[in-house]
Amino acid sequence: MTSPRLLELQDLDTAIDRLRARARSLEEGGELAAVRTEADASEEDLGELRLKLDELRRDQARLEREIDSMTQKEKAEQTRMYDGSIVNAKELEALQHEISSVQTRRSDREDELLALLELREQVEADATRAEQRTTALRATAERAAAASTDELARVESELDDRVAERAALAPEIESDVLELYEDLRRLKKGVGAAALVDGVCQACHEELSAVELDKLKRGDGIRRCEHCRRILVV
Repeated sequence: MTSPRLLELQDLDTAIDRLRARARSLEEGGELAAVRTEADASEEDLGELRLKLDELRRDQARLEREIDSMTQKEKAEQTRMYDGSIVNAKELEALQHEISSVQTRRSDREDELLALLELREQVEADATRAEQRTTALRATAERAAAASTDELARVESELDDRVAERAALAPEIESDVLELYEDLRRLKKGVGAAALVDGVCQACHEELSAVELDKLKRGDGIRRCEHCRRILVV
């Protein structure tokens, strides 16, 4: 006859296996690593946007200097044109051509500057969003780290309690049943015993034949499932 307490032992072992798996997961930091990886990627994106902004600022300063230089040059040439210092028609025509050329180049630079300012505005908006996202992800990572530490402490405490319960319960199980149970647990993914409910094994969920059920009722030895061979507790 199999002691009903074997199912209590199985429940404890299942809980212990689950707690140990969770402790390993927390110690390896897989969940926390995923959050930190996301935060690192966001920070890298932010860094690239900041580098792009630095480049745009340098280009803006260069264009503004060029525009200012051309403006000053146009003013100087305009002054020469009207101050009476040039009387030669050919020179005057050349000067007019130069002024026109400067105006055209300046207009082109102003168009470039306008496009650049629009791009810079967009990149600044992207950088602001990236900074906010990075800050939020870093905060999430810090909270996850703290929560992981707290959870690991709780899991280890609960695991100690369950292991102590198991140590107290195991001696109450018949030695031959306990030995078979331990062997089956190693072979059957941690489940060595299950209840038999309405003729169905609760481990493999297969229904036992009428002949097998009759044998189980009449037999005095260790009852086992005809399908998965786990120990059955009626």
